Amino acid sequence: MRLHYFLSSSFFFIATLFASAQSDDSKSTKKDTTWTTDGNFQFLINQAAFNSEWQGGGTSNYSANVVVNYDINYNKGKYTWDTKFLGDYGINKTKDQEFNRKTNDRLEINSTVGRQIDETKWYTSAFVNFRTQFDSGYTFGEDADGNETRTLRTQLMSPAFTQLGLGALWKHSDDIRVNISPVTGRIITANSKFTTTQGYEDGDFFGLDQGENIRTEFGASVNAFVKFKLMENITVGNLLGLYSNYLEDLQNVDIDYTLNLVMSVNKYISANFTFQAIYDDNAVQGFQVREVLGVGFNYNF
Repeated sequence: MRLHYFLSSSFFFIATLFASAQSDDSKSTKKDTTWTTDGNFQFLINQAAFNSEWQGGGTSNYSANVVVNYDINYNKGKYTWDTKFLGDYGINKTKDQEFNRKTNDRLEINSTVGRQIDETKWYTSAFVNFRTQFDSGYTFGEDADGNETRTLRTQLMSPAFTQLGLGALWKHSDDIRVNISPVTGRIITANSKFTTTQGYEDGDFFGLDQGENIRTEFGASVNAFVKFKLMENITVGNLLGLYSNYLEDLQNVDIDYTLNLVMSVNKYISANFTFQAIYDDNAVQGFQVREVLGVGFNYNF
C-alpha cells in the first residue's frame, strides 16, 4: 500500500460523505438534545444434525453468535461527543471435535470529542480507539496419536490496540461523521509470554519484537462512520479506519473496514450480515477477511 492510496482513499470517502450530506442539507437542523443513545443486541444461532443412517454426508454441529452495537451521542452548544461500543462473540461446536472453535471475537470502543469551529460542520477534535478480544484464541493440530491439540495464541488484552489522536472532525449528523487526525499515537500491547515461545520470530505477533510486550507508533489516521437506511427495515452501518505510521514504512497503510447490515423481520426477529476486512502488514502480508450471516433474536435499546 502506497501513501497516495491512503490519501486518495481518504479523499474519496470524505467526498462521498459530503455529496450524500448535501442532498438533504436543506432539511437538516442543528439539534441541542444533549444525550441520545441507540443500540442493538442480537443473538444468532445455527444448527445442523444428522443421524447415523444419513447417507448424504455431513457432521452435526451448532454455532451461536452474540452481537452488541451501542452508540452514545452528546450534543450541546458547540460541543459534541460520540462513543460507539462494538462487541461480537461466536462459537462453533462440531461433533467429534474435542474443542469448541471461535467464529468471532471482537471488542472495540471508539470515542471522539469535538468543539465546533464557528457555525460550520467542522470541529477541533480528540479521539481514542481501543480494540482487543473477549476470549482466548488457539491454533489447532494433532499429536502423534491423532488426538486433537490446541496451542494458546491470543487472549484478552493480548493483543490490544490503542489509538489516541488530535485533529479535526467533520460531522453532518450522529450517523455521518469523519475524523481526520494528523497527530495519532498507537500502542500495541500483549503478554510477553506470546513473544518468548519457541519458534517466535520478530513481527510474528503484530509487530512486537521478540520478548517485548509493548510497541509504540506515531502517525496519522482517518476514521469514518456512516449509517443509513437502505430501505424500510434494512439498516446499513459502515465503519472505516485508516492509519499510517510516520516512523516506519510510511507507505504502508493499515485498513480496518466493517459493514454491518441489519434486516428486521419484526421487533424481535432479524437477520444480520457482518463483513470485516483488515490490512495490517505487521500481522499478515495480506487482507484478513471475516463474514457472518445469521437469523435470530433482536432487541433495540
